[in-house]
Amino acid sequence: MVKSYGCQMNVYDATRMADLLGREGYAETQNEDDADLVILNTCHIREKAAEKIYSELGKLALAKRARDAEGREMKIVVAGCVAQAEGEEVLKRQRAVDVVVGPQSYHRLPDLLRQAKNGRRLTDTEFAVDDKFRALPNPSRAQIRARGVAAFVTVQEGCDKFCSFCVVPYTRGAEVSRPVADVLAETQRLVDAGVAEITLIGQNVNAYRGADQAGREWGLARLLERLAQIEGLARLRYTTSHPVDMTQALIDAHESIPKLMPYVHLPAQSGSDRVLKEMNRKHGAADYLDIVRRLRKARPDVAMSSDFIVGFPGESDADFEATMALVREIGFASSFSFKYSPRPGTPGAARDDQIDEEAKSERLAALQALLDEQRRAFNDAAVGREIDVLFEKPGRHEGQIAGKSPYLQAVHVEGPLEAIGREARVKIIAAGPNSLAGRLVSEEAKA
Repeated sequence: MVKSYGCQMNVYDATRMADLLGREGYAETQNEDDADLVILNTCHIREKAAEKIYSELGKLALAKRARDAEGREMKIVVAGCVAQAEGEEVLKRQRAVDVVVGPQSYHRLPDLLRQAKNGRRLTDTEFAVDDKFRALPNPSRAQIRARGVAAFVTVQEGCDKFCSFCVVPYTRGAEVSRPVADVLAETQRLVDAGVAEITLIGQNVNAYRGADQAGREWGLARLLERLAQIEGLARLRYTTSHPVDMTQALIDAHESIPKLMPYVHLPAQSGSDRVLKEMNRKHGAADYLDIVRRLRKARPDVAMSSDFIVGFPGESDADFEATMALVREIGFASSFSFKYSPRPGTPGAARDDQIDEEAKSERLAALQALLDEQRRAFNDAAVGREIDVLFEKPGRHEGQIAGKSPYLQAVHVEGPLEAIGREARVKIIAAGPNSLAGRLVSEEAKA
């Protein structure tokens, strides 16, 4: 059983760990009572995320002791970014943990599990991104089909930006891009097994600089153009991007590649130039606004999504208002927003001008109210329109199917299960806080 927390990269890594362990005779289960092995694939971005892991480990330790009393074995693995940042601390704080493995070393997990016997506890948090890319297992067609019609493909890992609030450069390492041929081969395997939508992922996915077989460097725009030529692939997406790597070629790709969906997640973090400089973001508010302007020129219907941090050390009321002004000017389809959380080892954590929790909570509430208002307005604007929906699974109610709009909105309609895996034209008839309701324009889904 793999429990994954945090970003899409962790979700992707979780599936690959399951693929690796499948070779060792393990079968996936969603029932903890049946699990001989439980893997917590962890996130270290915020303090609460890390502490949640230790709370979960406490519960697993009790379950493990109960198993031992019954003569049944349970192994516990901590993987991901908490493992990378706090490997020895994890082993010290929770004796029930058998293996700690960093995000670049999980391809060594089967060997680590074989060694973790007779009370031996192991940690492997060595950075080896290139080794990890080479060791990625190929899932079977049955495994791919069981996971649905949309899939992630890692093309880049790590980060060289060193934002002063972020632990990713320390837990995921330097930016490394996956070779072009490997990305094309994995995508082709997924499409051949029935996947219709691919999302390219990386910590800074638009920093992709992969080499082709002749040693020539490809940017993300060129990679997307080549992937779009794969027959049977209906949709392409990418996440998460950094503003400083948002090239004009990638912006132009939104105009020239019909399969590239009109949705861009581009974290701004703040609207204050002073705070952005203190964050070491290497861009200002005007730079961000210019990118959005050029994206909307290339693709007028593009939906923007972002990340925001409130209460960064030294943030004044005026700085926060600058963030609110940026949000009002752009208008986001959806966004994630958080209170600043000091992470050990980052420059921001060492500052003596931390913002008190009450002020951070008030600012977050105000920002989230504005972002929620914009999200509702974006969903409401879909009512009465006809859009293409890629159906992914049965809905929650009998006779219902659910999918995603090009703008990553959840959509449910009354329709046949045979439409799953295909796009169909849908007229939107109602908008809720988190999804849209529609009606099939034609009962026959497009191939």
